[in-house]
Amino acid sequence: MAGSSAFQFGRVAVRAGLVSRRQLASDAIANLRFMWRGSTDADADALRERIGRTIAGMPVRELHRLAPQVLTGILPRLYPRVLALAYAHQDAGRPVYICTAASQEVAELLVRVLGFDGALGSASEVVDGIYTGRPDGPFQYRDGKADAIRELAEREGFDLARCYAYSDSESDLPMLRAVGHPVAVNPDAELARVAGEQGWEVLRSETLGRRVRLLGAAVLAAALCGAGCWTRRAAPRVPSARRALRRASLAGRWPRAARRGRHRSRSRRGRRS
Repeated sequence: MAGSSAFQFGRVAVRAGLVSRRQLASDAIANLRFMWRGSTDADADALRERIGRTIAGMPVRELHRLAPQVLTGILPRLYPRVLALAYAHQDAGRPVYICTAASQEVAELLVRVLGFDGALGSASEVVDGIYTGRPDGPFQYRDGKADAIRELAEREGFDLARCYAYSDSESDLPMLRAVGHPVAVNPDAELARVAGEQGWEVLRSETLGRRVRLLGAAVLAAALCGAGCWTRRAAPRVPSARRALRRASLAGRWPRAARRGRHRSRSRRGRRS
């Protein structure tokens, strides 16, 4: 996806009163930096700590209820071309997993919605149905992602040399290097440089939201053009004011002219008789 899924959680957290607007503005700047040049380790660690403080003391059920709203911010930022490739992998018998630094809850929700096979997200500690704010396992970021897919491959019997991985950030280089078929999708500058040096495949794709907006604009333009053409064909010609007055004048004189013509004819017949 384009941008950070954690920022989408922040937007929802503001509406729920869990995060201040000032903090959201800071996260928005970090999200722009992520989209332009990727994230740094310091950015990722600070974000995870902040999310931990945000959810500390929150019932798991309450956070789960925010998940659909988070999803509405994530789905338009997905890359349709990558989705199509993911489904093609499934059709070829290759399971598809989401590996993300976002929470395990958001990752699992995406898996259910998109019809994928599993999720590797960052888990948070839960005690008696309440988040403690502490992590429950490694952070799925940079080397953490690479470790996670290695553990998955060992558990499921996957041959990583035959596996594919897709990413747009240089922070995922350890994961991309761990598989036999790394693919850079709309890569940031550093990832694009490495992909070029290594001869990796590079995909360029617009987001789902942009594609929907462009399609909507095209449909609207076609509809307006069609309406304009239909109007030009179907609408009757409207005479000018001068032409209308002239026709009205002729129509008003015609009966009198006709009567004069009939009267003259009768007078001539009378004289002849």
